[in-house]
Amino acid sequence: MLQVVKAPDPGADKAEVIEILVKPGQSVSKEMSLLVLESAKATMEVPCPVDGVVKEVLIRLGDPVTEGTPLFSVEVAGVEAVAMASQTPAASEPEPSGPVFTPAPEKPVELPAAIVNPAPVTTAAAPSQSLSVAPASLVHCGPAVRRLARELGVDLGRVEASGPKGRILKEDVFSWVKQSLSAAKAVATPAPASAGSGLPVLPEIDFSRWGEIEKQPLTRIQALSAANLHRAWVNIPHVTQFDEADITELEAFRKDQKDALKKQGVNLTVLAFLVRACARLLQEFPRFNASLAVDGQTLILKKYVHVGVAVDTPNGLVVPVIRNADSKSVREIALELGELSAKARDKKLSPAEMQGGTFSISSLGGIGGTAFTPIVNWPEVAILGVSRSALKPVWQGSGFEPRLMLPLSLSYDHRVIDGAEAARFTTRLAAVLSDIRILLL
Repeated sequence: MLQVVKAPDPGADKAEVIEILVKPGQSVSKEMSLLVLESAKATMEVPCPVDGVVKEVLIRLGDPVTEGTPLFSVEVAGVEAVAMASQTPAASEPEPSGPVFTPAPEKPVELPAAIVNPAPVTTAAAPSQSLSVAPASLVHCGPAVRRLARELGVDLGRVEASGPKGRILKEDVFSWVKQSLSAAKAVATPAPASAGSGLPVLPEIDFSRWGEIEKQPLTRIQALSAANLHRAWVNIPHVTQFDEADITELEAFRKDQKDALKKQGVNLTVLAFLVRACARLLQEFPRFNASLAVDGQTLILKKYVHVGVAVDTPNGLVVPVIRNADSKSVREIALELGELSAKARDKKLSPAEMQGGTFSISSLGGIGGTAFTPIVNWPEVAILGVSRSALKPVWQGSGFEPRLMLPLSLSYDHRVIDGAEAARFTTRLAAVLSDIRILLL
């Protein structure tokens, strides 16, 4: 009898299939994990409700899943059939003679190729590599360990378990990585540059030689951000233009209005004025609202203005997007900023709310600093960094006056924007912020 296994409630509007742990023809038992789903809130494994054999996989990696989505069709088997299937290898699945890897939808942390797919080695092999290899879906471990293994690119079928009843622990994964690095280092041929990037290879360092250490795996957001930032830094020729804006009158106006707006549930911040001002300037300077085609020969000018705002969360930096910011008032922007920031901190942002940005703003004003170099959020071509404002003496023709100055740091892709255009952009932005009446024109 065939039974269709359907998706449980993922705890969000939808979840994404990030790992399929079984394949057609494979015997499964009740409560055995079939696949892994990831939503904006959490990662969860879907267990098999019956004993039997997988007849068909009805979804693919990356598919969106909601409650009730058909996932697998399973031929339900009796107790004896399951026992026989578990003892007798299927004819269509010969015992693997080499490493068997489970497809990984993402690899936020790149490890040397010798770790993920080690070549046959007759000397200096890591102890765990001499063990028989089992499919990763058959190993005994929890969701956190599976997630760690995916982020590090480790095949759990090759890891020796040290936990109770053969359960793989996080320490086992770290131990396997360390042993594999040592083995790869012992047999690898030195190369002047890493494959494909042309960059020198960083040597592996054992920091425990000098004292006690602790290893903490990156969160998924941090790992993805690291990969994206590294790609942008390597591929985009960055230049940063520094300037200051006099926001004395803007700040006075904000303080006059903030109490009244707060009663309406709106938190009026300087960031809302920045978003509105940048949206205005992106229309005046269309090259800042563009993307460079991958071939480097075509500039894609966008007729819409979507401004991304970096939000710091306990799990890492996320960039929700204010859509059509050029057609919204400062009040509307401030309200939307508050809503998106709250959703970001609660891990409730949907992928759609973090996509489609044409320009980004990263504000460190609430923390401190005088200037920094933000990294362009590819495929965008520019990003504005904002530091903490400070009172400074400014010459006003007949004498010095204390003025509230806001530091601006504009990083841009020098293939698309030249220095003169960047200077015009920051100069114009400073003028708009110093007299916000311009936004009414």
